[in-house]
Amino acid sequence: MTGVPASAAGGHRRPAAATVRPARLWNIANILTMVRLLLVPGFVLLMLHNGGYDPAWRSFAWAAFAIAMITDLFDGHLARRYNLVTDFGKIADPIADKAIMGAALICLSALSDLPWWVTGVILFREIGITLMRFWVIRLGVIPASRGGKMKTLAQGTAVGMYILALTGPLASLRFWVMAVAVVLTVVTGLDYVRQAIVLRRAGRTTEEAAQ
Repeated sequence: MTGVPASAAGGHRRPAAATVRPARLWNIANILTMVRLLLVPGFVLLMLHNGGYDPAWRSFAWAAFAIAMITDLFDGHLARRYNLVTDFGKIADPIADKAIMGAALICLSALSDLPWWVTGVILFREIGITLMRFWVIRLGVIPASRGGKMKTLAQGTAVGMYILALTGPLASLRFWVMAVAVVLTVVTGLDYVRQAIVLRRAGRTTEEAAQ
């Protein structure tokens, strides 16, 4: 051994660690989130047009709602896969989700198509869990569970069926789809509360140990 550094002896230098560039604010994931936010007032206008009971306008409202639900599936996936996660997206994405679902539920209840207690249970759960996630975010992220994804699918399907002016067997079927959605809403909500309590206790224990 000569004791001479490899760089001075003509050895190979280690390649510098690649720096990860922060995602731009205006990326495809955030644009899809903004589209979803902009669809909310358009959906409400379509839903309530001509008294709110015109089948044609209800179909247009369903199309707007469906587009919003589809963009919800893609923006989060794109953000994670292509490193497009931004602080704006972290805040705007859950707001956009709750805004379109809340607008649909409130419109349906205002038109007497859906009991207000159903709207209240779903909105209480969605808003409460979102606030709770922000409450524990410094300790860790509560990931979306399989039950949570099933809940989102059930809610979207049920609300979509109520938006359409369905008759006959489909009108009866949507009641049961909504019942499943409500049950999943409550059960997954309680599970998220449990996870938040565990995460909070773990964080408190870590802080006490550090002190």
